[in-house]
Amino acid sequence: MSAILADSGVTFSGVGKYLTTGSNWWGIDGLLVHIRDHVIYAAIIVLAAALIALPVGLIVGHTGRGVVAVVGVANALRAVPTLGLIVLLYVWLAPKIPVNHGNVLFLHRGGVPTFIAVVIVLILLAVPPILTNTYAGIQAVDPAVRDAARGMGMRGSQVLRRVELPCALPLIISGLRNATLQVIATLTVAAYVPGLGGLGRYIADGAEQAPAQGDPPMLSAAILVALLAVVVDGLLNLVQRLVVSPGVSGRYSSKHTSQPGVTTAPLVEAQLTVA
Repeated sequence: MSAILADSGVTFSGVGKYLTTGSNWWGIDGLLVHIRDHVIYAAIIVLAAALIALPVGLIVGHTGRGVVAVVGVANALRAVPTLGLIVLLYVWLAPKIPVNHGNVLFLHRGGVPTFIAVVIVLILLAVPPILTNTYAGIQAVDPAVRDAARGMGMRGSQVLRRVELPCALPLIISGLRNATLQVIATLTVAAYVPGLGGLGRYIADGAEQAPAQGDPPMLSAAILVALLAVVVDGLLNLVQRLVVSPGVSGRYSSKHTSQPGVTTAPLVEAQLTVA
């Protein structure tokens, strides 16, 4: 790999210097600003995708209706050509939303059409993992636990909220983590459309410059995108450990079921009593 990079004129000698130069981090066009923009874009997209996918997945998983439609839609959305659709939407929206009078909040000059196009397309990218994991998590709940909840007099909505949802949380959060990582990575590609900030801006702009000028920013941005993905995934993993019941995650059973004479009955009780 190093030989291939060397033959193509790509070197890592300037990356350390670029990342340790303070002027590259601060200012209105510094790394910190682009990292902030990248995080804001990703948060908006994943939140919007979750607001769409979570209710649909919960309803389909609880009722068992519309499974074929969910699988078909999820598979179709995974096949969407991301960059091509972003460019198509941008070309269509740009004449209708002429915003060229400077920065708007966290958007660059003329970035509103690009932002709208990117949000729409990346929501389509983020919906499938959240939708399918939510549906699968609800469907995977032990029928005995569901029947026990109904036997205690719970209504359908109570079973969903107090039993199925807590039991499905590990798989649901796994879908959110998957969608978040996909969005963080794909935002770098979306920066090839003009007007969008984020770390992908360095990669898109650096590709148009001479190797000596463009390589350090490009490689530095690629490293920061990878680090950002690792940090965000670690934070989401921590959130999962905090919000998922120990009885569901297995931490409860690891402490108690290994002891002689201890049964798994408390697990069912813990699942049923989660609010």
